[in-house]
Amino acid sequence: MGETQIEWTDATWNPVAGCTIVSAGCTNCYAMEMARRLDAMQIEKYKGLTRRSGRRTIWNGVIREDVNALDIPLKWKKPKKIFVNSMSDLFHERVSDGFIVAVWNIMRKTRHHHYQILTKRPERMAQLIGGQIGDVLPNVWLGTSVENSEVIKRVDQLRKVSAAIRFVSFEPLIGAVGPVNLSGIQWAIVGGESGRGARPIREEWIDEIYDQCSLYNTTFFFKQWGAWGKDNKRRSKKANGRIYRDKVWDDMPSAAQQAEFSFS
Repeated sequence: MGETQIEWTDATWNPVAGCTIVSAGCTNCYAMEMARRLDAMQIEKYKGLTRRSGRRTIWNGVIREDVNALDIPLKWKKPKKIFVNSMSDLFHERVSDGFIVAVWNIMRKTRHHHYQILTKRPERMAQLIGGQIGDVLPNVWLGTSVENSEVIKRVDQLRKVSAAIRFVSFEPLIGAVGPVNLSGIQWAIVGGESGRGARPIREEWIDEIYDQCSLYNTTFFFKQWGAWGKDNKRRSKKANGRIYRDKVWDDMPSAAQQAEFSFS
């Protein structure tokens, strides 16, 4: 993996492949179908990671640590924002502590990059960082995914993690999140679901998050409407676009926010 079309990053780096479904936000995960395609293309790393369930492709629970992929960021001399494990979850329970430490060591060696790590398992992230992973790197942003109010506790778990930047990805947003405490969260990404079987997003759910970002001084980034537009009509992702409140929201955490090392 390398260059990407993900709007909030420059490149992807996948030292781990494979995952498991943990909540409703995983149901239509693009990575499952992508892994199936890569397997069909005879890419060894993705061989045997998924199975068919009816008409759907789903993870089968196999997790693969790719030692050969560890040094990829060392070869990128130009500074990049790098999304770590777009095809997995670095803090999955089947990824060994030692391998996570090895990934951390690469990020420590490449301070010219900024790394963005997104997990649905922030409780393990909190356990390891400050424990086996003792240092907080200024170039590593740590985040969690929240798709609706049922998993809102992930934000509280994330707040326990020491990080240069903490962020929440409200994507795919498939339900209201309700009141959410964003104190200590520097960045919020919001987006609807796309692809076959995509579930609708509601503008009032986005409004709720936007208002709370304003309250907590959290930078707001609107990624996409996805398959369903603000008029609740299904179209292509491109046709629905990225306009919210009459503008495109591409804001990133500021230098001032990145300087606020919060260890609470």
